[in-house]
Amino acid sequence: MGGHKEQDVARQGFDVADAAPLLLDPRGVVSGWTGQAERLLGHSASEAVGRKLAELLTPQDAERVPDLVERCRTDGGWAGLMTALHRDGRPVAVMVRITPTVEPRGRSPLLVLLSELAGSPGWDMSRTVLEQMVAGASIGIAIVDTDLRFVWSNTALEQFGGGPAERRLGLRFADVQPGMDAEAVEARMRHVLETGERVVGYEHVGRVRSAPLRDTAHMLTFTRLDDEQGRPMGVYYTVVDVTEWYRARQRLALLDRAGEYIGRTLDIMSTARELADIAVPELAEFVTVDLLETVLRGAELPPGPLAETDRVPLRRAGHRSLYEDLPRTVVETGEVVAYLAGSPPVRCLATGRSWRQEQLDPLATEWTVGAPGDHESTFLELNLQSVMVVPIRARGVTLGVTTFFRRRRENPFDEDDLSLAEDLVSRAAVCVDNARRYTRERDAALVLQRSLLPRRLPEQEAVEVSACYRPADELTGLGGDWYDLIRLSGARVALVVGEVPGHGIAAAAAMGRLRTAVRTLAALDLPPEEVLAHLDDLVSGCPAQDGDDEPEDGGSRVQAVGSGCLYVIYDPVDGRCTMSAAGHPSPAVVAPDGTVSFVELPLGPALGVGGPPFESVELLLAEGSTLALHTDGLLLPPEGAGAVDTDRGRLRQALESAAPSLELSCRAVVDALVPTRPYDDVALLMARTRRLAPGRVAVWALPADPAVVAEARRSATRQLSRWGLDELAFTTELVVSELVTNAIRHAVGPVRLRLIHERSLVCEVFDGGTTTPRVRHPRATDEGGRGLLLVSQLAQRWGTRFVAEGKIIWAEQSLSPSPG
Repeated sequence: MGGHKEQDVARQGFDVADAAPLLLDPRGVVSGWTGQAERLLGHSASEAVGRKLAELLTPQDAERVPDLVERCRTDGGWAGLMTALHRDGRPVAVMVRITPTVEPRGRSPLLVLLSELAGSPGWDMSRTVLEQMVAGASIGIAIVDTDLRFVWSNTALEQFGGGPAERRLGLRFADVQPGMDAEAVEARMRHVLETGERVVGYEHVGRVRSAPLRDTAHMLTFTRLDDEQGRPMGVYYTVVDVTEWYRARQRLALLDRAGEYIGRTLDIMSTARELADIAVPELAEFVTVDLLETVLRGAELPPGPLAETDRVPLRRAGHRSLYEDLPRTVVETGEVVAYLAGSPPVRCLATGRSWRQEQLDPLATEWTVGAPGDHESTFLELNLQSVMVVPIRARGVTLGVTTFFRRRRENPFDEDDLSLAEDLVSRAAVCVDNARRYTRERDAALVLQRSLLPRRLPEQEAVEVSACYRPADELTGLGGDWYDLIRLSGARVALVVGEVPGHGIAAAAAMGRLRTAVRTLAALDLPPEEVLAHLDDLVSGCPAQDGDDEPEDGGSRVQAVGSGCLYVIYDPVDGRCTMSAAGHPSPAVVAPDGTVSFVELPLGPALGVGGPPFESVELLLAEGSTLALHTDGLLLPPEGAGAVDTDRGRLRQALESAAPSLELSCRAVVDALVPTRPYDDVALLMARTRRLAPGRVAVWALPADPAVVAEARRSATRQLSRWGLDELAFTTELVVSELVTNAIRHAVGPVRLRLIHERSLVCEVFDGGTTTPRVRHPRATDEGGRGLLLVSQLAQRWGTRFVAEGKIIWAEQSLSPSPG
């Protein structure tokens, strides 16, 4: 009978060979002691027998003994953990099993088995207990042998398909789950069998028998099972369905990629294409993005959804397909697409809410309005099965609509897909709206820039010109550099290049103010050094306007102080060129034979900073020479990290290898010296000089005698006849008569008359006086004072300029016939 009890205890998880048995009488007093018990607790038999079991335990466990003894009599036994006291006083954690013995007289003693827990993982349990635990577990558990055939599995594994446990016995993984990659799974099992290394968290995506129509994700863990001798018996593995977690992770990964990929540029069409690209194939198999035409123009839109109309015109901004045949059946990128009233896209635009349909009507036609005679494909012909339509909305404004399609009937769009699409479109919508706002602001900025820079250089006979401008601010296209060509009297021209510190709109505005001031000063026909002196006074005298000291945006306000300017006057009559510079590099000169030189020009201080007076130089240019006026951004080193390239070697090389065409040459020089994204604004103005033919200039020296006026009129009339300008003879006679008469009457020194035949007819009278004539408005009784008033009425424009020896009064007449 004792053997039977020992076998029963062994089945319950106790190894009798390791346990220390002892006997208790019905009162809980030790009545039998063993050598194992003495080795475990240190008490001899004489010391332990006769003592209560409670005296051998800690106080907390001693209180439990009476109740446990009673429970053993009624329930037939008890098992659990207790803490005994060793003879030396130290606690000993033991596993305790108490079971009643059978005695004929009825007062049965109790058998107690003690097993030390030191070095043990815990409470040893029998197979029955363990099977109860794993069989009721919510995760799938299975054991395969060394041939990878199933020998045991729990009930939870059946949720993945493959039948009950008894049907799996003897089968391989591929037999149970043919839709999954059995080779990869069994490769992990073999690795575990060979190495004993545990594989934890192996993620596998495939189609299990319980869900054969769409991929599911599972997390598997593999552990080797060894026998008592350490030899592998098989592999124990667990399976957890992590499909929802996997899909959530995929959605987050897609959104992360969208955040990095969409909106990399501020171009509306590119942003729309990026939205379509990122959604295929992770979310959909075919995607179209349609935007309102007003969005593409950057126009401001009314808040809220759009009103539903008969037809809503949009423009296809992007589409992407997983299939080669589908794009040929739809509207191409950039073309107009109009949706029918009542179609899902129109409803989404009108309501601002998304729309989803798991299964499309196979006979339904497309929602768009095609051209007359076009065949409208049905969804059945396009093989489109499921659809989502999501409006593109940002900051309360509807910008367009995005449509997602799938062709696989077994994988329709669900609510999670719609939620992901809405998140994706929402992120892209902000980028589209940013691009729209940028387009609007950039268009406005470019309008400002065009209004500040010359849209077209004026036509004249003095020089052939070409200009190139490249701003450092690639987003707005605005900068503080400028160039200009201004027509002056006497067929001369002024060539101007300048720069304002900084970039962007503020620099462009300051540049516009300076350019306007330069043109105003040029109208006074002042020498270059005087133009710069007046410009310097203007800049230093009003560096800031009232209220401009602290800009609202907290940024540094761009001022004209520190600006540079190069002012050049060229006279095509004699080829003389006069120039002066304020904080600006001197120009290069390309001779007719192609050699390049640089003008030795005294560099004056930048505008508004103060310093010595400005100086000018004068040189004589051969016909066909090319002046290259540029800002200092043209000479920056290629890497942009250093001072200006003072040796000008790169500019010389670029000019020497320039193209014959001035326009091509100008662009080639900029392309050769300036990167696509320059570090500083760059302006280059190239002017190839011309000379007026000697036969188009007539000069007469006149004595200071009133009688010579009649001869001056006759000489001018004869010259006009030679030039074929007889129709201007009458007005020219009046102009010559008044100007020569005024010079003889009011001036001193010699008088000289000059006629210049250019695009206009210029009449100049030189005298030695230094007073500026003014137009008077004489009374009816006055005998004189009507000369300049008459000239101002007859000439297209007139004025006075001072030269070293005196002054020149000039009047210009147009050669083109008067309108009407």
